[in-house]
Amino acid sequence: MKVLLLGSGGREHALAWKLARSPKLSALLCGPGNPGMARFGTQVPVKPDAPEAVVALAKREKVDLVVVGPEAPLVAGVADALIAEGIACFGPVAAAARLEGSKAFAKEVMAEAEVPTADFQVFDDVAAAEAYAVARGKIVVKADGLAAGKGVIVAPDVASARAAVRTVGAMGAASQRMVLEELLEGEEVSVIALCDGERYVLLPPAQDHKRVGEGDTGPNTGGMGAYCPAPFLSPEALARVGEEVIAPMLTVMRRRGAPFRGALYAGLMLTRSGPKVLEFNARFGDPETQVLMLQLGEDLLPLLEDCAHGRLEPRALTLEPGASVGIVLAAEGYPETPKRGQEILGLEKAPAGATVFVAGAEAKGGAIVTSGGRVLTVCARGDTLVEARARAYEAVAGIRFEGMHFRRDIGARGLRAAP
Repeated sequence: MKVLLLGSGGREHALAWKLARSPKLSALLCGPGNPGMARFGTQVPVKPDAPEAVVALAKREKVDLVVVGPEAPLVAGVADALIAEGIACFGPVAAAARLEGSKAFAKEVMAEAEVPTADFQVFDDVAAAEAYAVARGKIVVKADGLAAGKGVIVAPDVASARAAVRTVGAMGAASQRMVLEELLEGEEVSVIALCDGERYVLLPPAQDHKRVGEGDTGPNTGGMGAYCPAPFLSPEALARVGEEVIAPMLTVMRRRGAPFRGALYAGLMLTRSGPKVLEFNARFGDPETQVLMLQLGEDLLPLLEDCAHGRLEPRALTLEPGASVGIVLAAEGYPETPKRGQEILGLEKAPAGATVFVAGAEAKGGAIVTSGGRVLTVCARGDTLVEARARAYEAVAGIRFEGMHFRRDIGARGLRAAP
């Protein structure tokens, strides 16, 4: 099969790394890709969220399957345009991608599907939202639209609630509407299901680390690291998430005429009264994908192909033993104003057993330099979470660029919970 993979981040590098191992793959095109992905496929210049350009490229290259990495192309209708031309696509049509593109829409569908989630109110007016937030005292403030993983602020008191509404309200188009919801407490876990519109298979639970600072402090980011499997969901509990969260959402989306085909990501809070959905994403998570690809013990390509064609076989996936850990190395100033253009040293010296996925980096003048906020995800597997963490942090020690920062507690919550 000839595959076109859209995107240029760490998630897409991990997908390219995994797809390149498939005996079914004849050629991989990465549009536009990054210097790390170039090892596994051919980089092609294309704007992923420009449907006409993507279709033209796929037709010209006679692509068998398009795999969409980021959310923006899905919300822009890339899958719709490809399917209209008879080109198979792993990724939902725009009407289904609204589960991520609009948090208010996702809440509406959750209510219809009777999926447990936080109590909420939707606001179009900043002043009304501020009054509600102050009255509640502690709240979570979310931009309704896409905000690159930074449109959520957790406010534990009145002063921060007021500031959160004002901050989110100034985010532009993404915050024309705001969703304010109760602040849930518990362990946060990511569950990603590969879906064909009706059926699904579950990847192992992972735990992301969204705050920039250790001990979950500082502002939200796109994710500072992840590990899997997260020990907070037993296999039986994971199966219940499939039955009580994923399946009802697929049923409602199908009933609404927008079957969900792609990666449905459920961000869960494991509360005392059971799992509740914090958010849905319409694609693979980042940085969860990086560790999930290390844990998946079977060929990814047939799974994506079967989802795209509506013929997925529901079953337990084959997984590698042990655990995987991924640590994000971020640029100076991230998440507010990341510094770009710093040369990255030590990439070629990653120790055996470690895998480095490139995200915000580019080739320039014979060097690899920083070009975004989350620069690299350094990953490793081990027979235990302790071993995987040790290997990942050993690999981090060999990499450097000016202003580099990272969290030193990735996976620590999992260690405390391990039996």
